[in-house]
Amino acid sequence: MANLVLTLIGPDHPGIVDAVSDVVSTHGGNWLESRMAQLAGKFAGVLCIEVAEDRVASLESALKGLESSGLHLVVERSEPIAPRRLRPIEIELVGQDRLGLVREIANVLAAQGINVEELSTDRRTAAMSGTAMFEAHIRASVPEDVDVVAVRQRLERLAADLMADVRLIEALGPSH
Repeated sequence: MANLVLTLIGPDHPGIVDAVSDVVSTHGGNWLESRMAQLAGKFAGVLCIEVAEDRVASLESALKGLESSGLHLVVERSEPIAPRRLRPIEIELVGQDRLGLVREIANVLAAQGINVEELSTDRRTAAMSGTAMFEAHIRASVPEDVDVVAVRQRLERLAADLMADVRLIEALGPSH
C-alpha cells in the first residue's frame, strides 16, 4: 500500500469534497485523515489517503482531471517516518491581533525543537470593544529532553509582552 498526501485549493463551491472523495473511492483509495476549510472564498485542504501500489498512477491521473473545475492539486507520496519519543502538548492563545503573532509563537517553539503538528488560527471582533482579536490553537510534539515548564514560562513571557492569554496543556503519554 502507498500513502499519498494531497493538497488542494480552488474556488469554493458545493461538491468539492464529493468530487475528490468519489475519485479516491473509485480508485480503491481509503481516506485516512484530512483538514479542509473555506478561506476567503477559496476551499483549501490537505488529506492523506492509502491506495494499492498498482493503482497510484491511475488515481493521480484521475485527481489531475479535477483541475478542469478550477481545483489545483498536488499529490506527494508519503514515506513512514521513524518513531521518536515525543510528548504531545496543546497551546491556546487569545489576544489583540497584531502583525507577527504567529511568527513569534513559532519562533519560541522552533527554538526548543518543538514540532507544530496542527495550527488553526482565527481573527474575530471582540463583542464589547469591537477590537480585532487573534486566536490560535496549536497541537505540537515536544522532544523528551525538552523541559515543558521552561517552554510554558517562555510562552507566558511572550504572552505578557503581547498582552495575550496563553494556555499550555500537556497531554498524557507520548504522541509517537
